[in-house]
Amino acid sequence: MRKFKARYMHTQSAAMSNCSKRLAPSRGFPHHGAFLSRRIFLRSLLFAAGASHRTHAKDYPFITVASTTSLEQSGLLGYLLPVFTQTRGIDVLVAAVGTGQALAIGERGECDVVLVHDKAPELQFMHDGFGSVRRVVMHNDFVLVGPKFDPAGIAATHDAVVALRKIAAAKARFVSRGDMSGTDTEEQRLWAEAGIHPIAAHDLWYVRTGSSMEQTLTTAASTNAYALTDRSTWVQFRDRRNLEIVVDHDARLFNQYAVMLVNSARHPTVKVWPSSKGLPRGRVKTQSLTTKSEASSCFSPTTSSRR
Repeated sequence: MRKFKARYMHTQSAAMSNCSKRLAPSRGFPHHGAFLSRRIFLRSLLFAAGASHRTHAKDYPFITVASTTSLEQSGLLGYLLPVFTQTRGIDVLVAAVGTGQALAIGERGECDVVLVHDKAPELQFMHDGFGSVRRVVMHNDFVLVGPKFDPAGIAATHDAVVALRKIAAAKARFVSRGDMSGTDTEEQRLWAEAGIHPIAAHDLWYVRTGSSMEQTLTTAASTNAYALTDRSTWVQFRDRRNLEIVVDHDARLFNQYAVMLVNSARHPTVKVWPSSKGLPRGRVKTQSLTTKSEASSCFSPTTSSRR
């Protein structure tokens, strides 16, 4: 059995770091219910590795995945990828960036698989011929977090749009990712639905970090600000200080993830793998390591009705 060698690839340098260093065992997903989505995710990644009868990759047993920072920082990739590597003997390099950047990497043919969470640009990616196959794999949800003293008075409203209107009216500090990620795109949709278009240079209460979800949450915690985050990253985030979830369970906050194969017909250097060697059917033996309530706070398989 091959030893897990998945690594993270930084787009600003050629440096590689071992996945086990980036995702410490103490943050591993077994403690938060990822077994619910593990089989479906692995089935899709196995499909990605075996979707074609052609192969350009016999001598290079690895694939490159452009994925979101939320999947890295939540600990999910560190939990799932070792199983994939052990099952298929294929190492995985991960470029953990925002959804917009991940799609751009795929468009340039600089990865083999894209794993992101913004449906409209995903469909455009496919329509433009950059992807060959798209599969919805799992979902969680977004939540609005904010200081316990709740200066905008939005706690327990369960309506993200109403909450944002109140935040803007109170000029309560709000920290945005501002990085064209899936989370940032979702936030901008919500502001637009609220009829508000905050501008960081003009609205002093609105701050854009241009950074990852974890770093954005750190900024929000240190300044007692509101922020939109995916629930899985929030569950793993430890430096909460006075922050807590103030708005959730709004149907608008549904957060769906899809995996797409980069089109090898368009980018001949993209690795594709033979499918004739008997791919596992995703029946990876998993063990429930959480309670039902813990599992509900993270990822779940997406049914066909929600695709």
